Amino acid sequence: MAILKILTYPDPQLKNLAAPVTAFDEDLQTFLVDLEETMRAGPGGVGIAAPQVGRFERIVIVDVGSKPKITHHGRLVLINPEISEWEGFDIEREGCMSVPDYTGNVIRATQIHLVAQDETGTTHEYDLEGYEARAVQHEIDHLDGLLFIDRLVSRRYDLFQRKVYKPKPKN
Repeated sequence: MAILKILTYPDPQLKNLAAPVTAFDEDLQTFLVDLEETMRAGPGGVGIAAPQVGRFERIVIVDVGSKPKITHHGRLVLINPEISEWEGFDIEREGCMSVPDYTGNVIRATQIHLVAQDETGTTHEYDLEGYEARAVQHEIDHLDGLLFIDRLVSRRYDLFQRKVYKPKPKN
């Protein structure tokens, strides 16, 4: 197990398109363990995509279960994910491990229907809503070379410097 290096903006590799996964082998299984460990090591990380660590394959892990009062499906390993339907929209603030210094307001669908393979290659379908749907859309964008800053409502008014919290000095 290893924590992988996360590519950060403005690294041009973040614009690369990810290729479909065709081999569900031991190498993939090892990578999935490392990718999840990398996601969980980040502050507040609820999702990660393979391109964020320099592997340009259509792989996403999302787990919003740590957020209270959120409808969710638990830990999702989504390989070759495709959104087949979407409905509604909402504007919410997003952040990203690949854009660590900023957050921004982004419009996303409130409900999506998703088809994806799991780590064994078995195909599943999911109906996702709310925060979980937003997180999945955010991660799928990474597979298409997009960051949340590419989807800001307004570049002028909807990008915010992330606050840095310093520990209080001891007396």
